[in-house]
Amino acid sequence: MPAPIVSFEFFPPQNLEASFRLWDTVQTLAPLDPRFVSVTYGAGGTTRDLTRDAVATLHKSSGLNVAAHLTCVNATREETLGIARSFAEAGVNELVALRGDPPKGTGAFQPHPDGFANSVELIAALKQAGEFTIRVGAYPDTHPDAADMAADIDWLKAKLDAGADEALTQFFFEAESFLRFRDACAKAGIDKPITPGILPIENWKGASKFAKACGTYIPDWVDDAFTTAARDGREDLLATAICTELCSDLIDEGVDKLHFYTLNRPELTRDVCHALGVTPKLNLQNVA
Repeated sequence: MPAPIVSFEFFPPQNLEASFRLWDTVQTLAPLDPRFVSVTYGAGGTTRDLTRDAVATLHKSSGLNVAAHLTCVNATREETLGIARSFAEAGVNELVALRGDPPKGTGAFQPHPDGFANSVELIAALKQAGEFTIRVGAYPDTHPDAADMAADIDWLKAKLDAGADEALTQFFFEAESFLRFRDACAKAGIDKPITPGILPIENWKGASKFAKACGTYIPDWVDDAFTTAARDGREDLLATAICTELCSDLIDEGVDKLHFYTLNRPELTRDVCHALGVTPKLNLQNVA
């Protein structure tokens, strides 16, 4: 089985302790030679400045190819494009362009009166700027705001047609979810890369809550397995085994790239990557 090409998602630190955790995460995973690492925004753009700072710091100090998340929540068009320009000026030319989630407790997404109405408008404007590699989100399990999978696929095609270069999927628990989605996208005429998003399950309670919020299907067997493992203190062993098997099944079906949601806790991601044959590169062992 050939080793996959990997990438990793981090989130920006909000205090000193979290800053050390992010740096430890980078130190742990950088030797695996990711093709890029991305840094998220919080809901409602709440970590916009933190994201910008973390992206700039990682770009300067880590030697990694850094991609910044960019959303259009609670911002005018000019503000959003200004943030994009600031990334480019810092040498960061890769973006993950998303509509973004509204602030908690505010209900459904409402565009800013002078902002982008949706992610397609944002992507078209970024493409016109001509400076960026643009990645977008995709949803193997139907997005909560979409009527069905067909609507999700139509929207993904619109984003790619607007200028996006690649899609990164929401996490899922069974390989069939991604494979079914990939086949449906190909049937719809989508020919740009779709990279599966992988969540090593650090905490099942938190992961299941997040899955329910974003419409990700939770198989009964996964819930049962983690309930049993919790009683026996084997959650980490189970998480590593389930995630490794999921990735192996995808690789057997021709997937050669994986994008890991690390939650700034790198050990499970590292262990899964090692099990898949992604080994440290000696020249990247010491990130300074």
